[in-house]
Amino acid sequence: MRRLLASNLVSLDGFVAGPNGELDWFVKEGFLMNTEYGDFARKLIGSVGGILLGRKTYETFASYWPDATDNDPVITEGMNGLPKYVFSRSLDKVEWGKWNTVKLVKGDATEEVSRMKEEPGKDLVIYGSASLVSALMKENLIDEYQFFVQPIVLGSGIPEFQGLTDRHELELVRATPFKSGAVGLYYRPK
Repeated sequence: MRRLLASNLVSLDGFVAGPNGELDWFVKEGFLMNTEYGDFARKLIGSVGGILLGRKTYETFASYWPDATDNDPVITEGMNGLPKYVFSRSLDKVEWGKWNTVKLVKGDATEEVSRMKEEPGKDLVIYGSASLVSALMKENLIDEYQFFVQPIVLGSGIPEFQGLTDRHELELVRATPFKSGAVGLYYRPK
């Protein structure tokens, strides 16, 4: 059975993006190249068999990754070459540059992800996609949460978790400090 990982960078106050979707607080020149986080990102993308995205994250990623030339080649190849599943009820089609590696999923996300987890293959990862993470958390479909807490307080923005009304207890598996001041926190559901 495949595992589902949620891997996101978050601000110290729990936001995955600024109020208007800004990512400039962590996406900087050389962010992935020759950094501890870059080492982690290369290892993660090489270990998964597919990427799950919500609509907003898909739109951001699809506008950048297919034409990326200034980034780490291992990560760029993974982002472009791996199968991507976009969960959206509002989109009619999805594209990914010259690659035919993206599929639109309009049906129930929990049913589709449950089915995908039963298929043979490598683990799956969700990047960004806070609404999708929250929806799948409600159904206990995420096997591991990987948060990379950045040393910044945004004050407002898009929260990592949205629309949750129940408690979800997590167990810390490990914590990894980075020289940049960020901390990698790895959790599993209790």
